[in-house]
Amino acid sequence: MQIEKTKLKDCVLLTPKSHNDARGYFMETYRESWMEDLGSYNGAFVQDNQSFSHYGTVRGLHLQTGKYAQSKLVQVVHGHILDVVVDLRVNSPTYGQHLAVELSSDNNIQLWIPKGLAHGFSVLSESATVCYKCDAYYNKEAEKGIYPLDQTLQIDWRIPNDKQRISPKDLELPSFNDFKA
Repeated sequence: MQIEKTKLKDCVLLTPKSHNDARGYFMETYRESWMEDLGSYNGAFVQDNQSFSHYGTVRGLHLQTGKYAQSKLVQVVHGHILDVVVDLRVNSPTYGQHLAVELSSDNNIQLWIPKGLAHGFSVLSESATVCYKCDAYYNKEAEKGIYPLDQTLQIDWRIPNDKQRISPKDLELPSFNDFKA
């Protein structure tokens, strides 16, 4: 497993070692001992989520707050996405900054997202299946988010405006400035 720090505090990229041959490949995608070195991992995943989306879909930016705040380990098992996180931890040195990284079933890179970061992604391939482990259960009352097209954040989702598929719920999320207020 290769672990690479990112510009956001405690947010890291993990690349499992893939064993390839004429039959295909084998890789370990998770081992608790890898996570223990991250510092922001609490030692227990309690929920796995999976989504399937078509090209142009933009999901997010979402997070859980309070006692339901979630850290996530995100991977793509089919397709290609641009995964985006925004640091919303007020006392973090990277507060308000975002990170965008390409995750795909070809590069096998996983993204560790600690609590306090909003998460979203856009689908760059014809379709994509995204899986992620969470260390806290989903709770509707703890769900928050930021408008994905917020001009303050200047996120390039790499999808032309006329091709973007965004849920009505995500289009009504508050701006970054309104969220932090």
